Amino acid sequence: MTQTDSTVGVLLINLGTPDAPTPQAVRRYLREFLSDRRVITTNPLIWQPILNLFILPFRPRKAAKAYQLIWRDDADGSPLRHFTRTLTEAVAARAGQTRNDVVVDWAMRYGTPSVRDKLESLRARGCTRILAIALYPQYSGTTTASAYDAVTAGLRALDWQPELRTAAAFPEDRTYIEGLARSIEDHVAALSSPPDVIIASYHGLPQKYVDEGDPYYDQCLLTTQRLRERLGWGEDRLRMTFQSRFGAMEWLRPYTDLVLAALPGEGVKKVAVIAPAFLADCLETLEEMAERGRETFLEAGGEQFSYIPCLNDTPPAVALLDGLIGREIAGWAGR
Repeated sequence: MTQTDSTVGVLLINLGTPDAPTPQAVRRYLREFLSDRRVITTNPLIWQPILNLFILPFRPRKAAKAYQLIWRDDADGSPLRHFTRTLTEAVAARAGQTRNDVVVDWAMRYGTPSVRDKLESLRARGCTRILAIALYPQYSGTTTASAYDAVTAGLRALDWQPELRTAAAFPEDRTYIEGLARSIEDHVAALSSPPDVIIASYHGLPQKYVDEGDPYYDQCLLTTQRLRERLGWGEDRLRMTFQSRFGAMEWLRPYTDLVLAALPGEGVKKVAVIAPAFLADCLETLEEMAERGRETFLEAGGEQFSYIPCLNDTPPAVALLDGLIGREIAGWAGR
C-alpha cells in the first residue's frame, strides 16, 4: 500500500470479550465493563462496593460456563473476536481496491485488543487522520458514546491529536436494512415450515436511561419499522423485544424471554429470532438467544425455534461498512 501524508486510519470498534472462557478472564473483563460510567451511572462510591463484593466474586463463574458453550476451537476463541477480525479483513480488502490511502483495523472497547493499542498501531502505520466507527447499529450512550470516549482517551494517553471523525449510528441505513431483510428471507426459505412469528430481539437498556434522554429505544423502533416496511409485514408478524437485562431495575420491555415463554400459550408454535442490535454474533446471540431462548420456547410448548445469524462478515456487512467509510471520509480536504 502506498501511503500519503493524509492516510486515513479507520478503526472499527466492537464491545469486547474475555480473553478466555475462564472465571479469571471473565472477571477482568467484567471489572472493566461494569466500571464504565457510561454503562453504570450509579455513584461509584455506591456502585464499586456492590461490584466488588456482590458481583465479581460470583458472576464470572456463571458467565464463564456460558462462554465455554460458544467458544471456538481456534486462535480467535471468542466468536465476537473472530467475526470482528474477519469482517475487518474483508472491509480492508474491499477498501484497498479503490482507496490506497486508507488503513482499516479493529479494536474492542473492553478487553483486547484495546482501542489505545490500535490507535498507536495506526499512528505507527503513518495515519494522520482517524475515522472511528462503533459497530452498534443503534446509538446509546452506553455503547456508541462509550466507544468514542475510549478513542479520545486513547489519543490523550498517546499525546497525539490527528484529525478525528466519529461515525454516527446507522439504524435505518439502506444496506443494513436490506442485509437484515435478505437474511430473514433466506432463513425462512430454508426452513421446512415458515415461522408464525419473527422476533427482533434487541439488547436491553435500563428504562431509566431512556427516560433521561438516551435515544436507543427510538432507534430500535426505527430499525424495526424499516425492516417491517421492507418485508411488507405488520407488528404481529415481526415483533420487537429486548433481552439481556441485568439487576433489579426496570429495563426496556417487552422482555424477550417472557415473550418466548408466553407465545405457545397464544397459539404461536413456530418462531425465528434475529438480533438487529448486534452486527456480529456473540455471547448474547449464540448462548442467550440460540440456546437459552430455544429452551425457553420449546419448554413452554413451542414446536419449532430457529435463530437467524447476525450479518457477521457477510457481503452485506462488508458493503455496509465500506459505504459508511466512503461517506465519512468524502468531505475531508483533498479527497
